[in-house]
This record gives sequence, C-alpha cells and structure tokens, in this order.
Amino acid sequence: MLLRVVIMKQLINRHVKNLKPYEPGKPIEELQRELGIKDVVKLASNENPIGPSPKAVKAATAAVLESNRYPDGACFYLKKKLASKFRISPKGIIIGGGSDDLIDIITKAFLEENDEVMISQPAFLEYFILSSARGAKVKKIAIKNFKYDIKAMLSAITSRTKIVFIGNPDNPTGAYFTKDMLDVFMRQCPKSALVVFDEAYRELVDAKDYSDPFKYIGKRNVVVLRTFSKAYGLAGLRIGYGFSNENLISAMDKVRLPFNVSLPAQRAALAALDDTAHLKETINVIKTGKYFLVKNLKVLGLKTVISPANFILVNCGKNKGAETFRKLLKKGVIVRSMDSYGLPDYFRVNVGTMKENRRFIEALKTV
Repeated sequence: MLLRVVIMKQLINRHVKNLKPYEPGKPIEELQRELGIKDVVKLASNENPIGPSPKAVKAATAAVLESNRYPDGACFYLKKKLASKFRISPKGIIIGGGSDDLIDIITKAFLEENDEVMISQPAFLEYFILSSARGAKVKKIAIKNFKYDIKAMLSAITSRTKIVFIGNPDNPTGAYFTKDMLDVFMRQCPKSALVVFDEAYRELVDAKDYSDPFKYIGKRNVVVLRTFSKAYGLAGLRIGYGFSNENLISAMDKVRLPFNVSLPAQRAALAALDDTAHLKETINVIKTGKYFLVKNLKVLGLKTVISPANFILVNCGKNKGAETFRKLLKKGVIVRSMDSYGLPDYFRVNVGTMKENRRFIEALKTV
C-alpha cells in the first residue's frame, strides 16, 4: 500500500502537488441536499439574475436535436457575427468554453517553466492556479485601497515576465483600469510581455472612467477576454471569446481542444447577441438591484466595496466573513466567503432579482 502511494505521488506533476483546486460558489442543489432547505437563493457566483434570453434558450434547445454531430470546432458563424459587431477580423478571435478555458489556453500556449506571471492580490484564483500548473513563477502585487497599484505593478515587471493578467474589473474586488491608468500602464509596460485583460463583466460595467484595452489590439501584445456567462446568462453552457492579433490567436488555436464549445452553446450565443432588449433588461435589473443592496447594507452599518459590475464585497468585522457565510446558508441564502482570496473579513454578494435581494437583506439582518 505504501509503495502504491509513493508511485502515485511520483506520477503527479510537481507543480500541481501543492495547488488547491478552485472552489466555485456553492450550488443550490448541494445546499438543498446538505440542509434540506427547498427554497434557496444563490447570490454567490455573479450570475445573471433573470436568466438567458428566451431566444437563446430556443436556439440551444433546437441544437440539442443535432447533438449526434460534432460542433463546428472553428465556431465560424459566431466568429463572423463577433467580427462584424466589433469590427475585427475573424482571424483575431478565439472561442472557448468560458473565460477560464481561454485562460487555460493562454497559459498552455505561452508559458514555459520558470517564466514569470504577474497578477494582483487578491485576483480571480484561476490566474494563479493555471499559471502555477505550467511551472511559472507567479508574482502577486497587492491592491491599494481596493484599486490597482500600477506603480507597484510596473516596478515588479522584469525581462522574465511573460504574462500580466488584469481583471478589468477584477473579481472579487472590482478593481479596474481607468482610461488614464491604462495608457500609463501600456506606455511603460515592456513590449515583450503579454497583457491579458479579462473583461468578463464588460457589458455590466457602470463607470464613466472605465478603460478600453481593445484599442491596443494589433498595436501591442494584448489579449482581451469576454464571456457570455455574465450579462448574457449562459454560464451553464460555458462559452466565452477573446480578441488579439492574428499571430497570437493562431498560437492559441494550436493548443485549443478541437471541439471545446458545444453546438447548443454556439447557437445560444448567436441568438443572445441578437437579443439586445434582453441585455438591456439585465442591465436595468442589476442597476436597480445594486442601488437597493447598497442602500440597505449602509442602513445595517456594514462597510462595502462596490464594484462597477454586479457584485459587492461586504465587511462583517474581523475574521467574520466565513462565519456570516455559514449563518446565511442556514437561512437558505448562498453568498461567497472570501477566505480563499485572503479577505477573511468579507463575503461577496451579487445582485439578484428584487425578490432575492430582499430575501438576502432580511436574512442578513437576523444573522
């Protein structure tokens, strides 16, 4: 038995041995099984509160009837539609199974052992996990007052820095690059580094000074990632996309799995892009709900960090974030503990429907 354990340990990639797997928001079904609570509200994963477009549902449902065939691995029609919408060549677009699949592809295509990767601290955990699994050395640059410290970031970049991951806005802090910050950063960042802007929440951002890194595509080594998971409500279908110059996209395509995006996901995304009314409704629901949450959290005397997107960090007091998270679970309300992000005083909550928002506030009052 001991020999078997030793042999199994030898099989494991040494860069993976000490990594902790990404822990997503607790699923509704899991809480129902654990505590027997039937009426559960989930505000833990920054999901679309009103669901996908009915047009997207119809398109995905019809596509299921063709599931005996492999999907178009090149996602020709979706690339064509995105190319027209964003005025970019289809050769400058890559499609993946959500942003996390594209982040994985990026690390696979560009990182070699002992390359340096720079991220903020805290940041979306997959930047660290996937980069570390490739054997890269990850530098974490602390945010300052829940904003990016670009001076510290630029100072930390060396000739060995291969990739810089920037959540724009970042999860969980909501930190983002303003227009001025973006131009300063790109002007001083070495051209040898690949800068990846993860714009998963782009359509939901409400900030007049928000930056537009898209303008650097073709001018610098930049990748801009976006997704259908958030604003378009297709998180369960797993589909995202990225923009870059044709050479970088070509390198990424070499390591992309051939059928990484299902046919229902492709058809749903095409339909979702056409349903501008549903996107507008989503944005309005989030704007209204966010105002309600911020107002009521203030009444409760809780300090908050408000993102420009659809989520809020809530300060519960010293090391009280996880405790509050667990107490809310017993009330049938799922938020996100921030312990794994190094923020033990906080939990994160996303905007839901007004019914869900009220349920959360009432539960929070009791705990």
